[in-house]
Amino acid sequence: MTYTTVHVPISGGDSAVNCLVTGSGPALVLVHGTGATPEGNWGPVIDALKGRYTIVAPTLSGSGATIDTGSPLTVDDLIAQVLGAVDAAGLDAFHLAGHSLGATVAAAVAGAQPKRVRSLFLHAGWAVTDPWQEFQFGLWQRLLRTDKDLLSRVLQVTAIGAGTLARRRIEDFEQGVAGFNELFDAEGMARQSELNTRVDITAALARITAPTLVVSGSQDLIVPPHHQKELADAIAGARYVVLDSGHALPFELPEVFAHTLTDFVDRHQADTASAPAA
Repeated sequence: MTYTTVHVPISGGDSAVNCLVTGSGPALVLVHGTGATPEGNWGPVIDALKGRYTIVAPTLSGSGATIDTGSPLTVDDLIAQVLGAVDAAGLDAFHLAGHSLGATVAAAVAGAQPKRVRSLFLHAGWAVTDPWQEFQFGLWQRLLRTDKDLLSRVLQVTAIGAGTLARRRIEDFEQGVAGFNELFDAEGMARQSELNTRVDITAALARITAPTLVVSGSQDLIVPPHHQKELADAIAGARYVVLDSGHALPFELPEVFAHTLTDFVDRHQADTASAPAA
């Protein structure tokens, strides 16, 4: 897969954003979650759709090979990075999907640029941080700055649904820990986790006009389902779907996650293609 570097000014100065660009066809922009990367978060989706869509997936500050000044992050910074990647790829209109923090950012992007977003897929996002999350993401920061292996172990039992956990062997838990340790940049993820403690995108939600699917995991302990229900209720015409999983649906049930997203995007791309010209 091809990565390019896009320089995007954010509140702390310049950011050199590592952007995945692959495939051909209508544009689909993918926004990853806390601590993740485009391929780490969206691998099965990219594989399923790159033959029919142009995939653009920025690596947000705090993740992967993206470089910035290390200053505290804001949602507006991440909006700028998504739109910087989109503009550098020469995209006008695009489908947009996000997971977790990426869903929050994607919703904010759709509110900032409503005429450009053809459809919006949000999994495990939230509009306003509550005390549960503030405490949790504070714990994440302490664990990351002590030993990220500790957080990788905690997430094996908090990010995954009970049904999947019940089928796991000890070797599966250790494999999951190793995968998260490889994926996470401790200091970068701590910066993203600090941002997670002060999210409020309420004002953006009323400006969203794209057809929207909000997906929740019924056993999500990190961003509990009531947050996704609040998102769906605040976005005009949004559909709300609950799946039997935890927070880490892209990792826990990658085929289910990829199918849910690809079916939604394909349906709305077909609607776009059949719509009469303005």
